[in-house]
Amino acid sequence: MTSVIELSNVSFCWQKNQPPTIDIPELIIEQGEHLFLKGPSGSGKSTLLSLLTGINTADSGEVKALGQSLTQLPSRHRDRFRADHIGYIFQQFNLIPYLSVVDNVTLPCEFSQHRRNKVSGTLQNEAKHLLQQLHLDPLLWMKPVVELSIGQQQRVAAARALIGQPEILIADEPTSALDHDNREAFITLLMEQANQANSTMVFVSHDPSLEPLFSRSANLTVLNQARSS
Repeated sequence: MTSVIELSNVSFCWQKNQPPTIDIPELIIEQGEHLFLKGPSGSGKSTLLSLLTGINTADSGEVKALGQSLTQLPSRHRDRFRADHIGYIFQQFNLIPYLSVVDNVTLPCEFSQHRRNKVSGTLQNEAKHLLQQLHLDPLLWMKPVVELSIGQQQRVAAARALIGQPEILIADEPTSALDHDNREAFITLLMEQANQANSTMVFVSHDPSLEPLFSRSANLTVLNQARSS
């Protein structure tokens, strides 16, 4: 197996002269893995994601993604790497409210030629294909996203993250607003689409009932040797 994400002796602190928020000796995630990353509030989940995606850089140690050391890249190059290779489903979705559903989905390919090149046909058709696979009613596709329910917006956020087949898919508590049955159904759909794109997925949640859906899990309270922030 090929490692997609590698952390080695990674330490990160938000403020100098304070205990680190992240202190992880090692974390390796293989290509195609779907990792369930669990931990209570304050265990460093969001901080770890910021390091995995290059939004922040480690104070010491090394974070590698797809063989590239994010620790060594300048900020501008990290931004480009993230746009090209990482699909992100945010906890609050971060959709553009005044844009249509389809226009929200195609946004990543407007910022990344790398992902655009992976789309055969038009971006609009690819967006509609993903929305169909994620069971979003076609009658909603051209509506402003603000008119959709939370569950519907969640599917739009997933389609946006998946378009252009990013090698890495990050899901940050994306099911927190849904009931249990809808959470399981959404995760099943998400995994199906991630498998089709051969994306490696890191799914972050504090809900332990979702853990059995994943082939591998990691507990950040064990993985992270720093004191809780």
